[in-house]
Amino acid sequence: MTTHSRANSRNFQLFTAVRPVTLERVVRDALAGLQLAAMNIPQALGYAKIAGTPVVAGLYTLLLPELAFALFGSSRYLVVAADSATAAILAGGLVAMAPVASAQYMTLAVTVAALTAGLLLIARLLKLGFLADFLSQTVLVGFLTGVGIQVGIAVLGEMLGIEVHSGRTTGQLAEIFGNLPRVHVLTAALSVLVVVSVLIFHRCAPKVPGSLIAVATATAASALWHLADRGVVIVGPVASGLPHLVLPAIGWREIEPLIPISVSCFVMIVAQSSATARFYAVRHEQRLDEDADLIGLCAANAAAALTGTFVVDGSPTQTAMVESSGGQSQLAQMTTAGVVALVLLFLTGPLQYLPRCVLGAVVFVIAIRLVDLPGLRDIRRESPGEHALALLTAAVVVLVGVEQAIVLAMVLSLLRVLQHSYRPQTGVLVATEHGWSEMRPLVAGAQTQPGLIVYRFGAPLFYANADRFSQEVRELVRANPSQVHWLVVDAEAITNVDYSAARMVRQLHDHLVQRGVVFAVARVASSLRSDLIRHRLIEVVGADRIYNHLHDAVAAFAEHEKPRLASTER
Repeated sequence: MTTHSRANSRNFQLFTAVRPVTLERVVRDALAGLQLAAMNIPQALGYAKIAGTPVVAGLYTLLLPELAFALFGSSRYLVVAADSATAAILAGGLVAMAPVASAQYMTLAVTVAALTAGLLLIARLLKLGFLADFLSQTVLVGFLTGVGIQVGIAVLGEMLGIEVHSGRTTGQLAEIFGNLPRVHVLTAALSVLVVVSVLIFHRCAPKVPGSLIAVATATAASALWHLADRGVVIVGPVASGLPHLVLPAIGWREIEPLIPISVSCFVMIVAQSSATARFYAVRHEQRLDEDADLIGLCAANAAAALTGTFVVDGSPTQTAMVESSGGQSQLAQMTTAGVVALVLLFLTGPLQYLPRCVLGAVVFVIAIRLVDLPGLRDIRRESPGEHALALLTAAVVVLVGVEQAIVLAMVLSLLRVLQHSYRPQTGVLVATEHGWSEMRPLVAGAQTQPGLIVYRFGAPLFYANADRFSQEVRELVRANPSQVHWLVVDAEAITNVDYSAARMVRQLHDHLVQRGVVFAVARVASSLRSDLIRHRLIEVVGADRIYNHLHDAVAAFAEHEKPRLASTER
């Protein structure tokens, strides 16, 4: 059985995601790698289109970056290559800085990859992998849905043969609708044919590389029937051979505006890669070292920068491809890298005939799959508030930009956590045949039993919710028609108390004592007891009024009440 292992990260080893190597595993993973290459090469070209880079840069992401992660990473399944989310973040940030696919644009893209690698290294040194946990699944669904809508609209002009100049999604839609009479019929028909065929393959034969078949067929048809002479725009010459190792020549003034883009890519890479790697490690009961994976992701992005391509990320869809193809280690990804190397050496010539509308159609299919309507429906059914957050995140992606949306996604996720802590579930506990399991609303007259209120507060006490805690306790005592003799706080969920909350507890205790009410705390965890000692609340409340178990507090109340009840009966 596996979980995440940080303790073993000191025993640093290479190729942990490949070993042990056996003949059976080599054959199985090599076959899976061939299938992954067949499915991934067309997608890599599409991701290059999303990122705004030359198509060959997409192939470069499947070469050294994959080998680098296989060398340093621990996840046996995670595919680290070009991904739609980071490609969209990159394009959204760079489109206003340089002409798309130009030499200047590529210099900026390579620099972003290098900066992202640096951030990943810092994250490993400072053990910041936990940052991934602050991007909730809810806003991630909304974010990727927005990316899908944005990317899908961005390629519509190319699919229809319409020139679009706007960098904004709304502007692109306006240009497309305004130029519908100028649609190039052959280009549009080819785009529709590719989209339909890829979707049919995906639905009826998901293990068949439908995208590769569509791209190969369209490329052959373009070369055979000279579609370029009929107005269909083609990719043109593609650089052949393996990438050269380069370092971007760029000054600090140009680097500074790239830092926010790199931070956005970093957040997405950590969140998406970590979630994907965890999922498959748990499913296959394999050990996962998240620190090693951060080094692997750092090395992969450094390799991307050195080979002149853009940021790479752990891709959920490509990782699922490896698993469905039978791969069980990074040998599959290394095989894919070998296939891509052969393509770069011998098969880039035919790529020049690839119609750009076909590339746009492949990207459009990728975008469709990012729009997670079932996920949004599930969120709406189970949590309407979170559904609204997901839609807001998607809207910001489409209307404002990807870079701003990733920041919003993190902020919304944190606010959601703070909301639960600020307004936790509270109530008065009553005993049932199953124990202290029933909690009644805070209404006038609510008591656990005559003279006793057991008040439950469902979050740690800190400066933001301390006043709520105090006001509810005061209102319970003041509004109760019967005299309250004891108020016991069920502290099972109160794991910590900060300085401000401790001062509030002191004031609340004094207020209750003045009203003749005994203040006690039950179900005190060790972390809370440490805080009570540090803030000297033990001295205020009294050690004899701090209980480990709720039934002990109730028994103490009953014992305390015996003399009063006896005098009442006399």
